[in-house]
Amino acid sequence: MAHYSQKTRWIKSAVIYPVQAALIYLGLIICRAVPLRWAAGLGAFMFRTFGPLLRADKVARRNLKRFYPDKSQEEIDEIVKGVWDNLGRGAGEWPQMDKVPTTGPNSRVEVVGEAYLLDAIKSGTSFIVFTGHLGNWEIATTVIADRGTKMVSVYRKASNPWIEKLFQKVRGKASAELIPKGREGAKRLLQVLKEGKPLGVLVDQKLNEGIPVPFFGVDAMTATAPADFALRLKCPLIPMQVIRLPGSRFKVIFHPPMDLPDGADKKENIRRLLTEINATLEGWIRERPEQWFWVHNRWPKD
Repeated sequence: MAHYSQKTRWIKSAVIYPVQAALIYLGLIICRAVPLRWAAGLGAFMFRTFGPLLRADKVARRNLKRFYPDKSQEEIDEIVKGVWDNLGRGAGEWPQMDKVPTTGPNSRVEVVGEAYLLDAIKSGTSFIVFTGHLGNWEIATTVIADRGTKMVSVYRKASNPWIEKLFQKVRGKASAELIPKGREGAKRLLQVLKEGKPLGVLVDQKLNEGIPVPFFGVDAMTATAPADFALRLKCPLIPMQVIRLPGSRFKVIFHPPMDLPDGADKKENIRRLLTEINATLEGWIRERPEQWFWVHNRWPKD
């Protein structure tokens, strides 16, 4: 058994990981060499073609049928098609995120509520911006960096070390620091906030840790760190909504900082704030369900 595990690890490290990385590097080179709209179109075609063959397609359909019981099969099919299209466009656009103009006459991004971000930056103290896997969420760090500050970003570390290096290189261009998820990462997050640095987080991923908080009316394990840190340090918590528009253009909305509960029960304050965060995300998703990441197991199956 040990020999089998060792052999499996060797196959992964010597064969599977390099092949995966080679394919992604090839895609990155192609998508970076062509106009942004072509890259997005290529990604959309690939994901619309091969996405339905993956197990994730069944996950998306199961999730949608669960939370949109009144929608017909045709409507579900259309949303799932849009999900793959959006993810593919995001994948095609990703290699060029550092080149996408977000200010000036050639900007591809319409920014609403910019004053909320600029006020937080001018304060010179730490603040937290949260968003979800909506539209092309990778544009978030670029938009913020182009307005005077680089965020410390939280991310899920890739198991493939070759791909991890690529992620570090591309994502690191617009981020002050990349911190992997986990206990050690959480310690570092608190430290950077105490140092007065801004933090950007995606708050809609599946977790085995955290606390159960309603999301679409069903309890889902939700990370406590964003709420805990905001309450502990009394730093602004700014919702950032990303919307995909036609032609690889985007609309980014900075909403007013959330009100922080100040009750005597700290755990209840965290739960209340997380409930508000999830409700905010749910509202965004319901506006444009085809632009969210339905393809992952966000909720327990039962």
